[in-house]
Amino acid sequence: MQGQRQVAPHGVPPSAIIARMWTGLTVLSLDLDDTLWDVEPVLVRAETKLSAWLGEHYPRVLALHEPLAARARRAEVAARYPHRAHDLSFVRTESLRLMAVEAGYEAGIAEEAFRVFHAARNDVRPYDEVPAALERLGRRYTLAALTNGNADIARTPLAAHFRFGVSPVDAGVAKPDPRIFEHLFAVAAVRPSQVLHVGDDPVTDVAGARAAGCRSVWLNRRGSEWPSGLARADAEVRDLAGLAELLGDPST
Repeated sequence: MQGQRQVAPHGVPPSAIIARMWTGLTVLSLDLDDTLWDVEPVLVRAETKLSAWLGEHYPRVLALHEPLAARARRAEVAARYPHRAHDLSFVRTESLRLMAVEAGYEAGIAEEAFRVFHAARNDVRPYDEVPAALERLGRRYTLAALTNGNADIARTPLAAHFRFGVSPVDAGVAKPDPRIFEHLFAVAAVRPSQVLHVGDDPVTDVAGARAAGCRSVWLNRRGSEWPSGLARADAEVRDLAGLAELLGDPST
């Protein structure tokens, strides 16, 4: 099974392992950034478009705030509003508002600036195997997005594959807090045992899913070592095609 590392014990048919491990699943919740697409180039493009827009319409913002200063300002906003630090859209918009006022502009330009950034933030380029794998998985399971970021799955090129998405804004907390998973259970009207969460982060995705009572798969594209001292995921795959194989997709 190329792309995934879960193997059956010696002498046990793989089909028996699959049937036992994944029985009862109805919902696959999937992390987005670095799971379905490489987030770094997405953020670079979004920052570049925002800077170009500010340079054209509100150049004094850029003159006063270099990129590192803008990042520091977002950190300040998150520290000032810890109850909203999980809401990355709020943090960015508020930091843009402060920078606009400091540059002598109206505070209201922040919302317009954020819309420019967010449009580019959702212009993602999925990993090569992702669209076909989602098509296969979606034949058998309800697919839900569960992210700590501020990408909106409904505005991405992958929207058609997903029934719904859950973000920290919806739940009021971010992964690994189990309450964001519990919010997903409530939206999907399922029990934790019916959900398999898939993501690239051992702590936010795997430990978070375990704390909420659902199963998890670590999507390890880079071949990283599992962190010592942390209980492992139920399985590990290298890409989304490997996940379809792991779950016994009949078309493999």
